[in-house]
Amino acid sequence: MSGGEARWLVADENAMVALGAALAAASEPGLVVYLQGDLGMGKTTFCRGFMQALGHAGAVKSPTYTLVEPYRVGQLDVYHFDLYRLGDPAELEFIGIRDYFAPDSLCLVEWPERGAGALPPADLAITIVAAGSSRSVMARAGSVLGSTVLARWQPGARIT
Repeated sequence: MSGGEARWLVADENAMVALGAALAAASEPGLVVYLQGDLGMGKTTFCRGFMQALGHAGAVKSPTYTLVEPYRVGQLDVYHFDLYRLGDPAELEFIGIRDYFAPDSLCLVEWPERGAGALPPADLAITIVAAGSSRSVMARAGSVLGSTVLARWQPGARIT
């Protein structure tokens, strides 16, 4: 069985980093996370919090031009995709897209709609939208793994 969703109101950049960090604490290998939202909504900021919580000490930048930024944290491979500049989902085959989505890796995908048909389904789909000066974050589980992780993800008060 899969399913479930949660919502949060995120006040600022620090809160977005904390939300990403809380997801990292709840995650496990094999997880595929889609991050959806307009430019400037905080997707990369969320990923920065996620990576820092896993122990990555360096910069976390958006891989807009390279499409994917690989990270090795302990024994875990984490891949951060930004598909904003992707012209055609078929281009993902040229970078060996299937090799990244392994049972022992974690994948964070910004702009997943641009890779439709070439990406595996999301375990968690996160949508970030403006809510005044804050951000509304909605997470929806799409698999059993996603439901399990969503149930463990406890970053603070949920909004409905």
